[in-house]
Amino acid sequence: RAERRDRRRDDVRSRYSNKTSPTSFVFFFFRLQLEYTARLDFLWRVQAKEEINEMKELREHNENMLRNILPSHVARHFLEKDRDNEELYSQSYDSVGVMFASIPGFADFYSQTEMNNQGVECLRLLNEIIADFDELLGEERFQDIEKIKTIGSTYMAVSGLSPEKQQCEDKWGHLCALADFAIALNESIQEINKHSFNNFELRIGMAHGSVVAGVIGAKKPQYDIWGKTVNLASRMDSTGVSGRIQVPEDTYLILKERGFAFEYRGEIYVKGISEQEGKIRTHFSLGRVQPNPLILQPRKITGQYSLAAVVLGLVQSLNRQKQKQILNENNNSGIMKGHHHYNRRTLLAPGGSEVVGGHHAEVADKTELS
Repeated sequence: RAERRDRRRDDVRSRYSNKTSPTSFVFFFFRLQLEYTARLDFLWRVQAKEEINEMKELREHNENMLRNILPSHVARHFLEKDRDNEELYSQSYDSVGVMFASIPGFADFYSQTEMNNQGVECLRLLNEIIADFDELLGEERFQDIEKIKTIGSTYMAVSGLSPEKQQCEDKWGHLCALADFAIALNESIQEINKHSFNNFELRIGMAHGSVVAGVIGAKKPQYDIWGKTVNLASRMDSTGVSGRIQVPEDTYLILKERGFAFEYRGEIYVKGISEQEGKIRTHFSLGRVQPNPLILQPRKITGQYSLAAVVLGLVQSLNRQKQKQILNENNNSGIMKGHHHYNRRTLLAPGGSEVVGGHHAEVADKTELS
């Protein structure tokens, strides 16, 4: 009888010892909740870091796009954080070069092709011509030149707008670069003629002097320049001769001292200027015959991107952002689903251990996100 009583007492103790106390359950669920919170916090920090990197990448693309629309020094002005949004950007310059290059026969060429239902091919050819002109601006020798706009088949470019020009050894070095650029445009159009079997010629006019530059427009803002110098350069183009580069007397005097040869044309009437100053003496440029005796200090060029490359990069960045957003939503959905199934008692701890049935089993580190 004493043995049966002792055996019964041992069975009762064994059953009670195998039961888990309420405190153990509370501790287990608290630990599970803590591990879940740590894991979720880790995912949020990773997601926040990715979003910050994406924001930086998008800002870089936006800045590159802005620099394709505006000159670099103007783009820097609009990217300043402390500037007044209502402030109008304008700047006066005393010594800039202005160039207009037009294709006199292009309007007739377009009319003929449009009659033959080939207007799109004509525009494609014009785009090829303008794109080749733009590509020349990427060369180091033309770093002082800014494209302003195209008006139909007329290409407008300016030199001497950047503040760094005052630091050059020769203050008119940018005007020499503009004259070289005009010569390069003639060479470029000849190459295009060989491949397209056309006989286009450029009519180029140049002038130098003072202008006012600024950005106008609330929507699609445009950088432009105004002044008597712009009018004179435009008239040098419109009154010029196909295949020639025409400059006024003052511009001729500067360029001839810097290695350029000229042919005197004569006096011409320039509308808007000759009424007050009389006819203008003009010259045709024959090209550079010797290097500029005033050597310019070399300057480092900042990297530039074509507009097509900037847009492509922006689209790719947006696609990556959408893909990551879908992936993050799927990951968060999986975590919340696992959070509502605590009865499985399985959760990966940040330290690399797996919780199974309330006990820890050491496993390989799996904190890396898929």
